[in-house]
Amino acid sequence: MSFAYMTALELKDLLARGSISPVELVADTLARQEALEPRINAFVTATPEVALAAARAQERAIAAGEGGAIAGLPVSVKDLVAMAGVPLTFGSRPFADNVADADAPAVERIREAGGCIVGKTTTSEFGCKAVCDSPLTGITRNPWDLEKTSGGSSGGAGASVAAGLTPFALGTDGGGSVRIPSALCGLFGIKAQFGRVPVFPVSAAPTLSHVGSMARTVRDAALLLGVMAGHDRRDAFGVAEPTPDFLAACDAGADGMRIAWSPTFGYAAPEPEVAALCEAAARRFEELGCSVELVEDALGTDPVEIWMAEFYGGIGTKLKDLMAEKPEELDPAVVATLGAGLDRSMVAYFEQLFARYEFRERMRQLFERYDLLLSPTLPCAAFEAGRDTPPGHAARNIVSWVYYTYPFNLTGQPAASIPAGFTEGGLPVGLQMVAGINREVDILRAAAAYEEAAPWADRRPPLG
Repeated sequence: MSFAYMTALELKDLLARGSISPVELVADTLARQEALEPRINAFVTATPEVALAAARAQERAIAAGEGGAIAGLPVSVKDLVAMAGVPLTFGSRPFADNVADADAPAVERIREAGGCIVGKTTTSEFGCKAVCDSPLTGITRNPWDLEKTSGGSSGGAGASVAAGLTPFALGTDGGGSVRIPSALCGLFGIKAQFGRVPVFPVSAAPTLSHVGSMARTVRDAALLLGVMAGHDRRDAFGVAEPTPDFLAACDAGADGMRIAWSPTFGYAAPEPEVAALCEAAARRFEELGCSVELVEDALGTDPVEIWMAEFYGGIGTKLKDLMAEKPEELDPAVVATLGAGLDRSMVAYFEQLFARYEFRERMRQLFERYDLLLSPTLPCAAFEAGRDTPPGHAARNIVSWVYYTYPFNLTGQPAASIPAGFTEGGLPVGLQMVAGINREVDILRAAAAYEEAAPWADRRPPLG
């Protein structure tokens, strides 16, 4: 029996009743991983021994009535996140032999909750591109069309979940890297409030980076997010308030929510088919008892320069010696973009920093009037694998073409991508959902209600 495409909650129930064993489930996952990996290239490091050891331990724990929240469930970890004793390559050839000496907090919590980690998933180099390829790992492919990109930088996580390998996955998001592959791979992916899931060791983009969850259903993503969330003193930005019950939020319904729908934010350039699908999805919330108001100029000017000053400036500073000494070992597109980020003066940097605070205040005021802001997650569906930017958006750089996602790393607000439908060519399109500060529950209640009204998880890519 194959367990591919079963939800985490379905599998959790089968495990709790003893209908299947964790070892049986993990063995099936590993077999599917081995069969599909040559086609999708979602993993940089497989960890079958780690997964099976955890499965055996969870078999005993479940039998004793001591299983954790995700006891026996297979999960993957993106290769920008530390996992003790396992390579932490950052998708980069110079770090191919780098091994983490301790777990990141999110990985710690996944293990403690009984998760069985089947491997480290691929990323663009240091998470710097919105697609998923690197000189170290090559191209990760989209299960919906193997000639297309899975998106980045959590592209391995997105491809593996879309392919039915694990019900959920850990991703990271510094400019959209959970939401982008979720949109292109037909998943629900959420980054919580900045600092809700602790980040340690310190990221190269420490004021932007989130750890998030990606799944085929809203409740599965909520389950994993609840496991990873909670204050940790190692994260200087950690949210210290109690963690909400994310699963319970999925049962609250969307009735009465105030929603702003913004197809372009005032500056983006979505393709017509994508814009139409997203508008239809946004208007669906009216049927769920919400008010939906068009707010075309929701963000004002494009904050991309503010974001690049933080993201590329931070990563460029971390890698400046490597870029000077061995640039040929790095992705040329990443080198070019990081180099431009290092050319800013201190005055220019602080001008962007103060502009960031002004932008955050504009968004705070917007969310005094609305519970949610909806937009396309991306301007397009998946495009040819191996390209850094989609056709028609070549004037933008390796991340700025996404338009919609990076603004909410600047503000730190919770944001998610939910499937909005499929193009005529059969490719998924994502609708972005943004909530007010510390209000992940608003995304989850609305997303779960939308999923019930317009389910998508029964539609699967043509992988066999």
